[in-house]
Amino acid sequence: MIYIGLTGWGDHDSLYPPGLASKDKLQEYAAHFPTVEVDSYFYAIQPQQNVEKWIRETPDAFRFIVKAYQGMTGHERGEIPYSSKEEMFAAFLLSIAPFLEAKKLAMVLFQFPPWFDCRREHVAYLRWCREKMGNVPVALEFRHQSWFWPRFYEKTLKFMETEGWIHSICDEPQAGEGSIPAVLHPTNREKTLIRFHGRNVHGWNKATSGENWRAVRYLYRYREDELREWVHHIRRLQKQTNELYILFNNNSGGDAADNAKQLLQMLGIEYTDLAPRQLDLF
Repeated sequence: MIYIGLTGWGDHDSLYPPGLASKDKLQEYAAHFPTVEVDSYFYAIQPQQNVEKWIRETPDAFRFIVKAYQGMTGHERGEIPYSSKEEMFAAFLLSIAPFLEAKKLAMVLFQFPPWFDCRREHVAYLRWCREKMGNVPVALEFRHQSWFWPRFYEKTLKFMETEGWIHSICDEPQAGEGSIPAVLHPTNREKTLIRFHGRNVHGWNKATSGENWRAVRYLYRYREDELREWVHHIRRLQKQTNELYILFNNNSGGDAADNAKQLLQMLGIEYTDLAPRQLDLF
């Protein structure tokens, strides 16, 4: 099974009828794609009532990828409302419990910041995180190139396999130590994640601060030949893992939804268990 979707459901205007209220967007989103990344968790651990609403608004086959809270991955911006890491992880696990009960959680994504390099204490922290998450499926995405330097490459992948991490494979600009190559190696037989961040080399390193950093970094539209290149990779990865989850994160210019649908067409995928479209109700 290949699940293709986007990071978040709020900003993809091309998917929605004019004037559609924000509270109704997930239901309409689920008429187009079978999976989504819940990136709101990065900024705040969500109340269970939000999770229960999202579960009700999506078909049984829909799957959520929940992004780990910023305090869990060392991205702290401002004050963190938890007295310890243990309390933080406990609150997160309590929050995602309805996803698990509904069998709608694909995985939790731990995306670490560019300063999180390959060193002993960081490896130890990854082990601690994995232990705290118990049986919850977890994906791991690095942002520092050292994890895939020649002397660490094989050890990193073996570590992920041994510890039970799902590999989050990235397509992103090759812009120095703060970016990683596309390592086409699944570390989990059940699931693999692919995230398309765009290839805006200039914006990747320039946009390190300021309120418009995200708009600059992810401003990119994939060309047809770039997606064709990935069709070959996806077919290969499909033979090595049971479920492939593919997310487009290049939405600064509204390109993610278009590129995702373009890739669906190239792969010859037509989902039959999506939500009914609101425009089709009349």
